[in-house]
Amino acid sequence: MPPLSTQPYKGTRDFFPADMRFREAMFAVMHRVVRKYGFDEIDAPIVEPIDIYLAKTSEEIVGQQIYAFVDRGERRVAIRPEMTPTVARMVAARFHETPKPIRWYSIPNVWRYEQPGKGRLREHWQLNCDIFGAASERLADLEILNLAVDLLKGYGATHTHFRVYVSHRGILNGVLGDELKLPQEKWPAVARIMDKKAKLKNDAYTAMLDAEGVTPAQQKELDLFLSEKIDYLKQKPQIEGASYIIEMLESVADLGLADFIEYDPSVVRGFDYYTGLVFEVFDAHPENRRSLFGGGRYNNLVGAFGKETLNAVGFGMGDVTLEVFLRTHKLLGDQPRNVDLYIALMDDALGGHALALANKLRARGLSVEVSLGAGKLGKQFQEAEKKGIARVVIVGENEAASGVYAVKTLATGEQVALKAEEI
Repeated sequence: MPPLSTQPYKGTRDFFPADMRFREAMFAVMHRVVRKYGFDEIDAPIVEPIDIYLAKTSEEIVGQQIYAFVDRGERRVAIRPEMTPTVARMVAARFHETPKPIRWYSIPNVWRYEQPGKGRLREHWQLNCDIFGAASERLADLEILNLAVDLLKGYGATHTHFRVYVSHRGILNGVLGDELKLPQEKWPAVARIMDKKAKLKNDAYTAMLDAEGVTPAQQKELDLFLSEKIDYLKQKPQIEGASYIIEMLESVADLGLADFIEYDPSVVRGFDYYTGLVFEVFDAHPENRRSLFGGGRYNNLVGAFGKETLNAVGFGMGDVTLEVFLRTHKLLGDQPRNVDLYIALMDDALGGHALALANKLRARGLSVEVSLGAGKLGKQFQEAEKKGIARVVIVGENEAASGVYAVKTLATGEQVALKAEEI
């Protein structure tokens, strides 16, 4: 039998110590910023009944990307591809006893069977932030946009690093249905073509619209909608969501976020999910012009679990695309080990004394690594240096007897004598 492979499953990652330090630093910003907005953290099982995804999750995820299986009790279950249906289930389960509005967040592990690539893996972690049951949907939408901007600002990003593009599901529905008079079954396909327009040559874009039965006159109106942007909405205030977006941008400016947020009619998100505000956050770097994360308003999901429902708005931000963003802009890099001291032994027989000294120092809040028989003192210094530990406490017979220890700073060679309580 050949040796087992050391590689992880395709589309997943091993997290070695340096990777975990980066992930921990990245998640620490998430926790800090989101909690400032009054959000409570939740978590849930990674396996769910598949039914909760069949109703509201996109057809692409359910049909092609979901990890589903039948368990030993003959139940059809799935490894969660996203967190939102789970959150909606949890809200419905504690509907009456949870004060409204509900502000919950989580950083779950999620799985999708898709082709791995830059910024896209089969397994990742995703920050989810959701507000349920706000008396003012408009204020909740503003709050969630504000939070999305503040999250990236929490890493030191500015308006030169990213852009938030907003729209409204009613606008897209109104243009495709009322203005272009397209049958509703054509809307998702046309919306997907709109979403790809920036990446397509004009002939290919036109051919795709022709294939969906969009006439030249309808294409002309669609081009006006996409090119004139906010001016188009001002000319057609009867379109659902038009006045909402115009007022939203005024509120965004009042909050000092005009440099971060703008209207973009080409923003398209899942037709099965979103009912109002939709938004996408894009990286502005020329080498990484891609969507970082997005979200919007979904008012119908909680009602799938019972008679009562709540309005909802939220977003999900994946750790893979975020890491690419942070490293591309040099906003967060590799994190150093956080070990304060290394205790080196002149003699292995002094190990018990060294462990007792380490415990005293740890009780005072220091992080201490004790030599576990590394041999000569020079080798122990090398071990400390390779592990990124800046200072070494030397324990010999004289030090153990006197309680005064030599503390050496490896980078400079400086050495001082200190009692245990002075270290």
